[in-house]
Amino acid sequence: MTTRNIESTDAAGTVRVTWAAANARRLARQGLTAPVDGGPAAVTGAMVGAHAQVLSAAELSVALRLDGGATRESVRTALWEDGSLVKTFGPRGTVHLLPSADLPLWTGALSALPAGRNPLPQSVRMSGEETDQVVDAIADALADDDLTVDELTDEIVGRTGTWAGDRVLDAFQTKWPRWRQMTHTAAHRGALCFGPNRGRKVTYTNPHRLLPGFTPLAGPAALAGLVERHLYAYGPATPQHFAKWLATPVRWAAELFDRLAAEGRTERVEYEGGPAWVVAGDTDFPAERPAPGIRLLPYFDAFTIASQPRTRLFAGAAYERALAGGQAGNFPVLLIDGVVAGVWHQRRSGKWLDVTVEPLPGTLTAARRAELEEQVERTGEILQGTPRLTVGPVSVGAHA
Repeated sequence: MTTRNIESTDAAGTVRVTWAAANARRLARQGLTAPVDGGPAAVTGAMVGAHAQVLSAAELSVALRLDGGATRESVRTALWEDGSLVKTFGPRGTVHLLPSADLPLWTGALSALPAGRNPLPQSVRMSGEETDQVVDAIADALADDDLTVDELTDEIVGRTGTWAGDRVLDAFQTKWPRWRQMTHTAAHRGALCFGPNRGRKVTYTNPHRLLPGFTPLAGPAALAGLVERHLYAYGPATPQHFAKWLATPVRWAAELFDRLAAEGRTERVEYEGGPAWVVAGDTDFPAERPAPGIRLLPYFDAFTIASQPRTRLFAGAAYERALAGGQAGNFPVLLIDGVVAGVWHQRRSGKWLDVTVEPLPGTLTAARRAELEEQVERTGEILQGTPRLTVGPVSVGAHA
């Protein structure tokens, strides 16, 4: 049971939320205290998207929040068979797993974000008209089939012109065709998402094949909905926190928060010595910080990326060891009682899954060793390997 772990701070009724209470509520709503009901789509909804640049990490992120019998196959079934999940470009233009049913909200919100600075040379950039042509060509080409990048390039060039296929984008010691700078834009507009791999080749498809007739929500409504979901999962949060999560200008986020506050959709609280916001009326927090025990979170887990302030989750030595220059997610982390207490790494060799865990000094007691072994066993079940645990230094560096 939760109680209102708050106290009045002024005559207007502003309330104070402790970091411990906020962290405990995030853990619970993230499925890190108890499993989330409803399957992989419900989990990714609770996480507000699962980062999937490393798909095996996303599979682990989602499955560890489900009941004990869930494995990576549970996530793959939701993604490639029943279609309740979609793999597409989400926040920050990075690959995410999202609930298919939420595509109208996500595409409406992401396509309404302010355009950032274009780092490409002028000779490589595409005009607004060219971008529209390419997005329309992508939607048309993928309407009835899954296509590899090369196949899609041919289709786009045939519909727009050779300029779209000019190999001018520097990428991984090669050159990509010009149109690929707009891959995430096409996804944000609802014209493209990932299809199942064809052997070792990535394919793309049109998300309307998963959700026939879907239309992106209008920008203002979609952005409001995304803010509310973010605040429900990770609040209290500030415009700076939200802007960092989406990689948008802080001033723009502050104006959005002001609008939602004026509309009565959000509520101001006192958090970490300053103002922050929650969904209006959502001020119930645990009275005491629970002890969720040990969790092994993989690369780019949503909880580590979106929870703020980062200095509290990665306190003390964890900030130096488990962050890559202040960037969360680049190391898999050991979570003990809701805070980062080390790093870990797994390597597969045949049926074996070698798991190395490096706890920070003094954090892994003898009593906690059994809990760690249970989590390693659960990781092996999810990734469908036979785990072998080593407690010691992790020599692998941060993920790029």
